[in-house]
Amino acid sequence: MALSKKPVRGMKDILPEEMQIRDHVISVIKDTYGKFGFTSIETPCMENIANLTSKQGGDNEKLIFKILKRGEKLNVAEAGSEEELVDAGMRYDLTVPLVRYYSNNTANLPSPFKALQIGNVWRADHPQRGRFRQFMQCDIDILGEPSNLAEIELILATTTTLGKLGFKGFEIRINDRQILKAMAAYSGFAEESYDSVFIILDKMDKIGVEGVEAELVENGFSKEAVDKYLELYRGLEKADNGVAYLAEKLEGVLEPSVTEGLQEIIDSVSATKASDFQMVFDATLVRGMSYYTGTIFEVAIPEYGGSCGGGGRYDKMVGKFTGKEVPACGFSIGFERIIMLLLENGFQVPAQPQKAVYLIEKGVGGERLCQIIAKAQERRQDGAQVLVARMNKNKKFQKEQLMAQGYEEFEEFYKEELKG
Repeated sequence: MALSKKPVRGMKDILPEEMQIRDHVISVIKDTYGKFGFTSIETPCMENIANLTSKQGGDNEKLIFKILKRGEKLNVAEAGSEEELVDAGMRYDLTVPLVRYYSNNTANLPSPFKALQIGNVWRADHPQRGRFRQFMQCDIDILGEPSNLAEIELILATTTTLGKLGFKGFEIRINDRQILKAMAAYSGFAEESYDSVFIILDKMDKIGVEGVEAELVENGFSKEAVDKYLELYRGLEKADNGVAYLAEKLEGVLEPSVTEGLQEIIDSVSATKASDFQMVFDATLVRGMSYYTGTIFEVAIPEYGGSCGGGGRYDKMVGKFTGKEVPACGFSIGFERIIMLLLENGFQVPAQPQKAVYLIEKGVGGERLCQIIAKAQERRQDGAQVLVARMNKNKKFQKEQLMAQGYEEFEEFYKEELKG
């Protein structure tokens, strides 16, 4: 029986044309984030299973690719539970690994620490458009900065990068977990039910206010609390400034510093942005990760029709590793979705160095081969990208393929040069 040529479901082979675009996007990301002071780091692709299942990753903890113990430690026959079989897992995001990395290396890192991570993550998800089981994430994080400067820098760096990649007219939707909790408390929901309420609220863009109302009632929440809760959202639709509206309505329930800080972020980014986008306050924005403690945000690109990245503040997470809380905030670009949109829109990588190809006829060797390779080396030194290849039997098809990749043939050129 022949071996399977196809990759595992939810994963894909990347052909040269896409790889060229991916490499270009990564170079833009690294260059732009570098100008904002972010430093590249790398963490292992797998983590201790206890770190990955610490109830900080929301629903993603249900999607972990778990790794069996190895060697003598693995005894399937005698195992009484999964814990006796599994001790590690493939990372499902880059935030948990970053916090472990920071906790382990704090003494050797600056404060605040501005980190850039680009790497693959794995989730046992249902593959669909723009969603894979192995995919690349691109995160920037600032650890040790308690003020709104962290959010402002993260949003400006991310939006500047998207602008350089040609995206326009997108939105950065922003909210705060403290506002979500204050709205629930104001309405009369019990604190232990907040997460259930937020899961339903997160469907607002799909099922509307009426759908959220029906689902909340179906889940046993009192009609009085549901009505009071949704009245806040109906009021937001009419308000000129949603942040100011909630600051007034939630007086006595929400600290004024929360809405003041959120408004400062919105105003500061809007006044200093370098790309074409809008800051939008969205009181229905929830974000799935349970580790978020304050500001949360998402990128919404019209061509995709959904989120193409997001992040927020997670001030409690470092403390779970070290016992000492450290302010932290991060932003992740939906790298695979960005690549998908660029491919669908026929994106072309900007002009590259000259690409030359020397096709060597069958039987050419010795001194002449050395001369050809020497000439190729000389052109490489001048900045050209040079391919030296043996000529195939079907020369015409070979040339067509190379021309499609942007190569110019220098066969005649080097023949003339080598006559002497």
